[in-house]
Amino acid sequence: MEDHRVRQMFESIAFSYDFQNSFLSLGQDMAWRRTLARSVQVPRAGIVLDLATGTAELAMEICNRHPGARVAGLDFSTRMLAIGQSKVRSKGLGRRIDLNLGDARRLPFRTESFDGATMAFGIRNIDERRDVLMEIRRVLKEGARLWIMEFDCPDQPVLGTLYRFYFDRIMPPIGNWLSRTDYAYSYLARSVHGFPAEKEFLQEIADAGFTPLGVKSLSLGIAKIYSGIKKGMA
Repeated sequence: MEDHRVRQMFESIAFSYDFQNSFLSLGQDMAWRRTLARSVQVPRAGIVLDLATGTAELAMEICNRHPGARVAGLDFSTRMLAIGQSKVRSKGLGRRIDLNLGDARRLPFRTESFDGATMAFGIRNIDERRDVLMEIRRVLKEGARLWIMEFDCPDQPVLGTLYRFYFDRIMPPIGNWLSRTDYAYSYLARSVHGFPAEKEFLQEIADAGFTPLGVKSLSLGIAKIYSGIKKGMA
């Protein structure tokens, strides 16, 4: 899907985005974000870059798990960010979370300015994954880590078959109805199927200048957290 249509899609579903995610994942999305936030390793007063921050759910979870950390969130959807900003203020986190409008392929941040970076369910929406990974590498400090969470299908054959039936046949029409669109969750299914396999994405991370640290499977492989550390310059 073209960039402007993806942005338009997220703008149109922002009003119910959090509810839809929790409803359609049976509440697992909250547990996945908590796991990702626990995985983050930064200095006590470190600054984390959260790309595709959306409504700031992960940014807030990171602050909850790491009391001294600050988060710079970035997203391309103004409506998502507006909802996120309201939640950040209501939680009293305005001094610790800074939300920014921008493009993950061209980050508006200085080189080597972050102690860690996260991205949850966002990179599959961008065709230029290498550009995103290279930009993340640029803005991370030497030795800083990257954590990317994305959907996948369970590796266990029977469970995988059942999940794909739900993901391809049941979730899209329900999600489209909840979001008042005729394509948002149909696009979600297509984008997940179009994402690289585990080994291929780890290689993309390595090719962008990170040392891959492994993959953590969540909910039997429905979601996965890929991690890497910024290599030194050759």
